[in-house]
Formats: sequence, C-alpha cells, structure tokens
Amino acid sequence: MRLLSVNIGRPRPNPWKGLGLTGIDKQPVDGPVAVTAPGPKGTGAVGLAGDRVYDVEHHGGSDQAVYAYAREDLDGWEAEFGSSLTNGVFGENLTTLGLDVNGALIGERWRIGPDVVLEVSCARIPCATFQGWLERDGWIKRFMRAARPGAYLRMIEPGEIRAADPVEVVHQPGHDVTVALVFRAMTLEPRLLPRLAAADKLPAEVRNRAG
Repeated sequence: MRLLSVNIGRPRPNPWKGLGLTGIDKQPVDGPVAVTAPGPKGTGAVGLAGDRVYDVEHHGGSDQAVYAYAREDLDGWEAEFGSSLTNGVFGENLTTLGLDVNGALIGERWRIGPDVVLEVSCARIPCATFQGWLERDGWIKRFMRAARPGAYLRMIEPGEIRAADPVEVVHQPGHDVTVALVFRAMTLEPRLLPRLAAADKLPAEVRNRAG
C-alpha cells in the first residue's frame, strides 16, 4: 500500500456554485508536503501545505483535513468513461494504491511515510462543483449509486509526505462502520443511519444525523 501522488489545488473560477473560486483542481506535486492540523471549519484551511478550500461552509477543517481516493476506483471510472483520469482529478489530496479506501473503518488510522498518522473521519459527499468540474450531466446521482466516495481524514501526527510513501494501517476500531456505509446512509439509503452510531469518531454533524 502506498501513495501514488500527493495533490495540491490550484485556484480556479467556480461558475457552478457562484463562490468565486474552487480548489478542486488538484495537481500532483514533487517533493515533500507538510501535513498539519487545519483547525476548525470556516477558515478555508486544510491539512496539506499549499492547499485550501473556498466553500468554507461545507469543506475544510479538522475533520476534512485530507481527502484520499484510490487509484483502483479512478481506473474503474476510466473504464466507464472511456477516457483517462489523472491523479487528483476527483479533487483528492492523496491518490492511493493497494488501499481499500471505501472499506476503511471510521476511526481507522493510517501511517504514511515515517511520521504522519491520519485518521479516517467520513465519506466525501458530492456537490455541484464536482459535477461541473467533470462536465458530466447526472454525475452526482451516478457517483451516489456507485458508493465509491473516497475518505476524508483528520491529522493525528504531523510531518511530511510524498509520492511513493508506504501506507500502513496501524489501528482499526471494533465496529463495522465503513466509509462506504456512511456514504450510503448519508445519501440514498437513510434507513442505514442508525448503524452509524457505533462509530464515535464520526464528525459531530454526522453523528447528529444518525441520532
């Protein structure tokens, strides 16, 4: 299990939400990138140096410090689209290889490289910016049906990461609440919401919905 790339956003106009700018255009970078705790949501800060978000109401902050997506899932979308998808195109900070991102448990911890430890916090929920960026009508519903959302992570131990760093799962909690299950419960299958209560590391706003 390893990182294929570490991806940092370039500000671009955002005509899809009327917010001025978006940081969804993530590009792989060379060399190490510092990972730190961004603090609470509302400032635009995220966990990777040089990156930020612009929809500060819905993105950023400690529970969404880093976003990871599996190269295997990008490859699956490539096959469906019939066109190539570069690392970072889904707005992910980390493109992984050999790691079951959607099957990861909420509260699971990953060590990346020698120093950084990240904790799985929640699933990514698609928005109008994501659909507009990919230029695919009906993308939000299609993404929801597939239930391959990728994972948000919070920073536990800071440090530096870079492409090709190994990823090791160093802790798994004793419940069965996966990223994919959270996504399904939060989107098309709300009947699953009560099952999320077992995961005490979910963001407070998600726990509140789970009851």
